[in-house]
Amino acid sequence: MDYPAALPKGDKHIEKKDHEIEFRHVSFAYPKTDRKILDNISIKIRSGEHLSIVGLNGAGKTTFIKLLCRLYDPTEGEILVDGVNIKEYDYKEYMQQIAPVFQDFKLFAFSMGENIAFDKASNAKMSKYTDLVGLKDLVKKLDNGFNTNIFKYFDEKGIEPSGGEQQKIAISRALFKESPIVILDEPTAALDPLAEYEVYKEFHTLVGGKTAVYISHRLSSCKFCDKIAVFSDGHIAEYGTHDELINIPSGIYAEMFEAQAKYYRDAS
Repeated sequence: MDYPAALPKGDKHIEKKDHEIEFRHVSFAYPKTDRKILDNISIKIRSGEHLSIVGLNGAGKTTFIKLLCRLYDPTEGEILVDGVNIKEYDYKEYMQQIAPVFQDFKLFAFSMGENIAFDKASNAKMSKYTDLVGLKDLVKKLDNGFNTNIFKYFDEKGIEPSGGEQQKIAISRALFKESPIVILDEPTAALDPLAEYEVYKEFHTLVGGKTAVYISHRLSSCKFCDKIAVFSDGHIAEYGTHDELINIPSGIYAEMFEAQAKYYRDAS
């Protein structure tokens, strides 16, 4: 109980509003290792901007997100929100600014409503977000609506959602939080391509005018974003819009996009 806090926590107030995010010369290495997962990352995410982060496995994409969420602190450099180092903000208030959905999200064996709202909330408000992510038909079929338990651990009448349905519930939970910054780390990995397309098609509605950062291996999603950052070996190797990156000769993004497009052409 007396062990010191792993992360320093400030007391500066942060208002729940649109924010500008800046990574300034940020590097990160795990303790007792010399290998930098991220090396001298500098990038600015403007208020309301939608940024897509792409790259091969191990390129540092998820670490970038975890640093923004203060699960870790940078080894070098600083992360600024509205020009202030995030270490200076009140930790609980800072957590209210961010609504993340990670690859390894968890749902609880409680009701669907409790999984989305964690407290009492109107069905209308919850329906707003479950409808947006494509769960309208599932909720309609439930005898007890949002009071229906997820899983059967404590209720034999509970439902067993598919992997894709669980991801949609997790996305609904993040959106319900109504934070100004939304983070989606592989939000559609368990969805089939058609269901994924529906989520991407609604992407701008899902996040509204919020600042959004998300990671996806399927590059068709990048067309919906304002900017794309291509991570490679802990660096930002390429940065720009889809149209800019697709026209870089022998570029990483262009090659990845063409490889996926060829796969779908061949499959059809």
